[in-house]
Amino acid sequence: MAKAIETPIQFLKGVGPKKKKLFTRLGINTVEDLLDYFPRRYEDRSNFVTISKLRPKDLQTVKGTILIANLRKSWRRHLFIFQAVVTDKTGKIACVWFNQPYLKDYLKVGREVILYGMAEEHNGRLQLNNPEYEILEEEKDNLSIGRIVPVYPLTEGFTQRFFRKTVKECLDEFLPRLVEVLPFDLRSRRKLLNLAQSLLNIHFPATFELQKEAYQRLSFEEFFLFQVPVLLRKLKIKQAAGISHAIDENFVREIINGLPFKLTFSQEQVLGQIKKDMASSRPMHRLLQGDVGSGKTIVSFISSALAVKAGSQVAFMVPTEILAQQHFENFRKLFSGNRKIKLSLLTSGLKKEEKQNLYKKIKSGDVDLVIGTHALIQEDLQFKRLGLVIIDEQHKFGVSQRQLLPAKGKLPDLLIMTATPIPRTLSLTLYGDLDISVIQEMPGGRLPIETRLFNEEGRAKVYDFIRSRIQVGRQVYIVYPIIEESLVLPARRTGGDLRAAEKMYDELKTKEFKQFKVGLVHGRLKEEETQKVMEEFRKGKIDILVATTILEVGMDISNATCMVIEHAERFGLSQLHQLRGRVGRGSEQSYCLLIANPETAESRLRIKAITELRDGFRIAEEDLRIRGPGEFFGKRQHGLSVLRIANPLTQMHILKDAREEAIKLINQDPGLRLRQHAAIRELIGKKYPEHKEVILGG
Repeated sequence: MAKAIETPIQFLKGVGPKKKKLFTRLGINTVEDLLDYFPRRYEDRSNFVTISKLRPKDLQTVKGTILIANLRKSWRRHLFIFQAVVTDKTGKIACVWFNQPYLKDYLKVGREVILYGMAEEHNGRLQLNNPEYEILEEEKDNLSIGRIVPVYPLTEGFTQRFFRKTVKECLDEFLPRLVEVLPFDLRSRRKLLNLAQSLLNIHFPATFELQKEAYQRLSFEEFFLFQVPVLLRKLKIKQAAGISHAIDENFVREIINGLPFKLTFSQEQVLGQIKKDMASSRPMHRLLQGDVGSGKTIVSFISSALAVKAGSQVAFMVPTEILAQQHFENFRKLFSGNRKIKLSLLTSGLKKEEKQNLYKKIKSGDVDLVIGTHALIQEDLQFKRLGLVIIDEQHKFGVSQRQLLPAKGKLPDLLIMTATPIPRTLSLTLYGDLDISVIQEMPGGRLPIETRLFNEEGRAKVYDFIRSRIQVGRQVYIVYPIIEESLVLPARRTGGDLRAAEKMYDELKTKEFKQFKVGLVHGRLKEEETQKVMEEFRKGKIDILVATTILEVGMDISNATCMVIEHAERFGLSQLHQLRGRVGRGSEQSYCLLIANPETAESRLRIKAITELRDGFRIAEEDLRIRGPGEFFGKRQHGLSVLRIANPLTQMHILKDAREEAIKLINQDPGLRLRQHAAIRELIGKKYPEHKEVILGG
């Protein structure tokens, strides 16, 4: 069956090379891809709503005949309006489509159409604005009429009718040859449909009840297949022999007592969990979650000192050079005096000779703790006794990148940190191979950050507020969006954004805030230029720092108490929360001012959430709800980013059930060697290549 289901899509009846290109646009290259391409919604066409019974503000489906159709150009330049009047036996409804002039070639007078949309009042009458449409052919299509009909997300060039026909023919041919993945006893326990029934009823449900059962079965399978390799990895870690670090409690107390602040109860609790892990002979694999500014970094500093005291080297990887430099300076202060630790900073900006000398020192063991960016995972870098790996802001690194650094030692302890908290149950599922610690409280003496929204007309008020902050001795960030900024920015994708940020900097420096010192940082500056500007800002020599999203992680300047975010609607919700966390680092009241013009429903939801919510876990939940799992976790993240149908936020109960069954399977057959588990083993190796060595070595 493996070969059959991998049949290229172009060999299906009616497809061919031309249509294959359209399928490729949808990410469909094989029969398997097509079967896994699910409808986005369904229409009950066994009973249409008649035009006379249309209700305003409800999404409804009607069937009728086009009575009038015309295309005109509006007084607005380049805006075409296509209008049609559709009638059935009970009445007429006006329909309007904006900027779709090609509709004149499809929606012609006399054609029978199905329309789906929301009726709204216009000049005292109901009207359908931009409804989805489908033209009914003269021959009545039994896949598009008189039943529950699937509606797929399609690209231009496809019709729903053709796509349904192709899916149905594919199901008819391949369903009898499908290999069932979930064992019979599991399906019986959980009352799940078999695979063939599920695929048939997710595409062409006989009833909505069967569609729901199919949805649950396919969601369960996705969650289950994700959980198995994660749990296998955890089992492998727990069975391995790692490094047992001797923990010197007097040394721990000496460090804590020397801090200029008191650790919170949460920090003490998490530190206790880390110490226990480090003392164990099993390798530590721990995820430390905590909201922006909760104090994760100091916990990692203390953990690093313990590892060095016990004779190990520490590698601390962060996503940006600014953050690496800041951690380096903070470590140097923390380990001054009688706690001498040999520190080094490794970034891609180092000159070749400096880098080679540092490599030699690290390899010989003459460096205890090295802080760096992606440069730490270069092949040439070798450690003498790597015993602890810390990865900060783990979501900024791909799965394969996160695995490269620990591989430079002999099963070192691993501490992964994130300021993008997600609900605990979901954490246990997504990071099932890691033990999880959460810092749940903020350091004392901090006030909640006030978040305010302004439109373009309110810009003068924002500028007045900035002046008032600087006049009382505070500093200000002004953040400008650059899409997908990284350490090396592709000019063709970000050039326009960057020019806008630079233009804004020039205007602010020479006009609005010419009496103040204004600085600029962005990802295309040389490292030494960035460090110079940041150092001046840190020392208070710069009043206003215009920056791009390189500020998203790690900046910690307590005198900066105001942040302005330009075009806030262009940022993701979690990103807005991360940026906001750069202020509010001291005891002074801090402010986050958003200048935004949210035009889409999604951007309005994001802006509403960031102005109303403060708690990072609540914000992450809302972000997951708005964007869905694929976008939330990102393409580089394993697991939930590849889900095609399951939704961890709305199907938590199914996710828990799938985890329980995955644990039961691993306990019964840790190597997936039993014949009845061969299909699971094969499919996981295919779906999750990053876990392949765990499965094959199971």
